Amino acid sequence: MPVDSREPALWGSTVQLRGTTFAERLFMRYKLAMSPRVVAAILVINTTIAAQDSLHVVVLEGEGAINNTRAPRAKEPIIRVEDANNQGVPGAVVTFLLPAQGAGATFGDGGSSLTLITDDRGEAVARGLRANRMPGTYQIRISASKGSRNTTASITQTNVDPGGSRSSSKLIAIAAIVGGVAAAGAAMALRGGKDTTASAPPPTAPPTIVTPGTPSFGGPR
Repeated sequence: MPVDSREPALWGSTVQLRGTTFAERLFMRYKLAMSPRVVAAILVINTTIAAQDSLHVVVLEGEGAINNTRAPRAKEPIIRVEDANNQGVPGAVVTFLLPAQGAGATFGDGGSSLTLITDDRGEAVARGLRANRMPGTYQIRISASKGSRNTTASITQTNVDPGGSRSSSKLIAIAAIVGGVAAAGAAMALRGGKDTTASAPPPTAPPTIVTPGTPSFGGPR
């Protein structure tokens, strides 16, 4: 009886299939027996990797700045993107976003957002910031990313209009001066336009008062 040349191959495949199935079953049993430890190890490894890959933003300049609404420039934010080891991350993409309404500012091109790439120290400078005409406090929102890593932060600044307060001070000073001049003029008018202190007569001695009664005489004492 002729032997099929494919039979050894089929037999070998069957043996290999049976061997693979047995190995898989053995592996599954080991996996089920060690699952708590394996899962714990995997979690620790993933957590460590995630911590090493995390990013954060450090604000170097611009936080709490007070900007003059009449000045051509506001305080420019400077930030640094760092990794978990506090090392600067070069080549990170950083976006600065300003409020769309209310107190805020604009960048050099008049826009409300600016996207930059961090330098070799991981730093980025939002140049050309200019406060708008509205006084108040606002936030500059920051987002940074590199690859699959990303983070966010914010910077708080305040716009003030010193021209308004200065004008008020001038008006108060002028009112005080005018009020003083008016008071002096009223006093002069009441005195007939003359200084009564200079023309007043010198004080006189009090008069002698004689009390009537019976005189007495006697020798010298």
